[in-house]
Amino acid sequence: MLDPAATQDSQETISAEIGQIHDSASGETQPRVNFPPYRSSLLRHPTKDMHHTDPETIELWSPAFGHRDVHTLESDLTVQGNGEPLGERMVVRGRVLDGDGRPVRNQLVEIWQANASGRYVHKRDQHPAPLDPNFTGVGRTITDDKGFYEFTTIKPAPYPWKNHHNAWRPAHIHFSLFGTDFTQRMITQMYFPGDPLFSLDPIYQSITDQKARDRLVATYDHNVSTHEWNTGYYWDIVLTGSNRTWMEDEHDAH
Repeated sequence: MLDPAATQDSQETISAEIGQIHDSASGETQPRVNFPPYRSSLLRHPTKDMHHTDPETIELWSPAFGHRDVHTLESDLTVQGNGEPLGERMVVRGRVLDGDGRPVRNQLVEIWQANASGRYVHKRDQHPAPLDPNFTGVGRTITDDKGFYEFTTIKPAPYPWKNHHNAWRPAHIHFSLFGTDFTQRMITQMYFPGDPLFSLDPIYQSITDQKARDRLVATYDHNVSTHEWNTGYYWDIVLTGSNRTWMEDEHDAH
């Protein structure tokens, strides 16, 4: 839990801290694990050296995905309830690539997100925005032979959080990618173009390189949209190399 006094810091205070860090940074394409404007990063980042984990042991404590293969319908978050969810229906499509631009096939991709009111289906999310009984905000799929993934979902809304006074997170979707076992997991976030909250958000701004931040923002793609049905966005995820996509701490809840 954050110190309640810390959450009273103004947006001006947070923005000034971000500016000071950016002024002294150069060429950092991945976020700092200790980024003071992101208050809880002080509590979340590792404090001990990393060590190898036995893959067989970790699988005893890792998430289980059920007793069947990933079903095609699991990538459509709009058909999980008894009716249509509220909000802007959209399709997000893109490729998972390695640092040389080669497709990463058969990659398990999971997403989770807030609904069209900016509310998660989670007991810790208690801010007064309505839940949607027809929207869980979670889905999964497997990349095809060309590395493509695709989700049909609802565009999420911004939501408040307790980093500082009047703090709001830009609209985003969380992505989780697994390798060949549960010890190979990477988590990132996809944002939407033109969001006015970008400059105010210490999580997004924890990446000090502007070009690296830009790689987290999807592109509106009219070819992914469908007549009278959905808008479309395109976003590639690069796992390695100098142009790799930012990956966050696995325990980050925001």
